[in-house]
Amino acid sequence: MREIKITSQEASQRFDKFLNRYLKLAGNGFLHKMLRKKNITLNDKKAEGKEVLVTGDTVKLFLAEETIKKFQGAAEDADHYPVSKKLKVLYEDKAVLILNKPCGMLSQQAKPEDLSANEYMLGYLLSTGQLTTEDFGRYRPGICNRLDRNTSGLLLAAKTLPAAQQLSELLKSRNLAKYYLTVVAGVLSESSHLKGYLQKDEKCNKVSISMEYREDADLIETSYEPLSNNGRFTLLKVHLITGRTHQIRSHLAYTGHPVVGDAKYGFQKINQYFKTKYQLTNQLLHAWQITFPADAACPGHLAGKTTEAPLPEQFQTILTEEILWERAK
Repeated sequence: MREIKITSQEASQRFDKFLNRYLKLAGNGFLHKMLRKKNITLNDKKAEGKEVLVTGDTVKLFLAEETIKKFQGAAEDADHYPVSKKLKVLYEDKAVLILNKPCGMLSQQAKPEDLSANEYMLGYLLSTGQLTTEDFGRYRPGICNRLDRNTSGLLLAAKTLPAAQQLSELLKSRNLAKYYLTVVAGVLSESSHLKGYLQKDEKCNKVSISMEYREDADLIETSYEPLSNNGRFTLLKVHLITGRTHQIRSHLAYTGHPVVGDAKYGFQKINQYFKTKYQLTNQLLHAWQITFPADAACPGHLAGKTTEAPLPEQFQTILTEEILWERAK
């Protein structure tokens, strides 16, 4: 018999979901059979699997140790989760991590063999002794929001399931204020609040914007505030109100002011200027600031907190050389 004490890390999930993760090779049929026969119990009572776990619950598995190990499968190799010095930890408590992702790094895997910020984050937690690969059978921490590979800046990661649920709700309800810094083509001198409809073409991984509703299109909202311009380019502070694929890039391009360096939606001539002068090969877009609401359920100690991600060195150089940063101050 094996006894498992539920900690705050695994609490707030359904019992059957926990069992599916803990005995990942067992299958639903076997698990429900064991629940019916009381070979798996919750707090010494028969359970259906629909119960929501709370901290302090006791799970007992009246199974042979060989059977448990068989259904758990082989432990994952910690070497699959390296540490990246490029992924900076900006904030950490017992529930969450806030990270600064560099340009060129995936937020999450696109293919099984990919190394993304998610794997590097797990590598950090493993290397600092905060968890082991065996703990993945109870709960696997994960990145909660996404940035395009070539967009830098803030990523949120949950160390516990309750934190993941809270962050998910904050993102879904738009209670997080998310601000980006970007440089766009042309001169913008007034703030604006943009609305439209975004439709994605999965085949070419590109989106289109319309002012009128179209089937399978998503409503989007983006606002921006010009911080400075040099007569050719404008530094913008962008408030991402909804969060859709390529939203900022495509919405600004729709207005005739695409993000500098954006090969998909931008101006080729301008992109070439920045590539030649600054060796810029990505869109100049940085997830700069997140403010958590003071009056909502936030994980850890994040209520009312604002976190900023320092600009990449190349971004700072461009702002200085193009005389945009000093004017913004």
